[in-house]
Amino acid sequence: MITAYKRCDRIADLLQREIADLLLRRVKDPRIEGVTITGIKVSGDLQHARVFYCVMGSPRNEGKEAVATGLEKAKGFMRQELGKRLHMRYVPQLEFVYDASFDYGDRIERLLKELHQDE
Repeated sequence: MITAYKRCDRIADLLQREIADLLLRRVKDPRIEGVTITGIKVSGDLQHARVFYCVMGSPRNEGKEAVATGLEKAKGFMRQELGKRLHMRYVPQLEFVYDASFDYGDRIERLLKELHQDE
């Protein structure tokens, strides 16, 4: 069975590319360095977008809080730029959510290395 590629999925892919480009080229906040957009979930009505991100180098909790603050501060600028780049009637409200799956995968990898060292 073939599933349809919904419009919200296409918008999510487009938003991911554009937000990643904005973070890389336009946002000059030093707190946001090393941020990678891992995925975006857009609501069915295209009014809200949950942006999942991770931070390379897995900083401590203080660093994660600084990154979250930096992303919150840049949210308005990013929506404005997305409005210019994308020709949509409404630009979704952005909500940034830390993606802990990379930390979990890193932890499992470290545990596996420790097991192999013990053998």
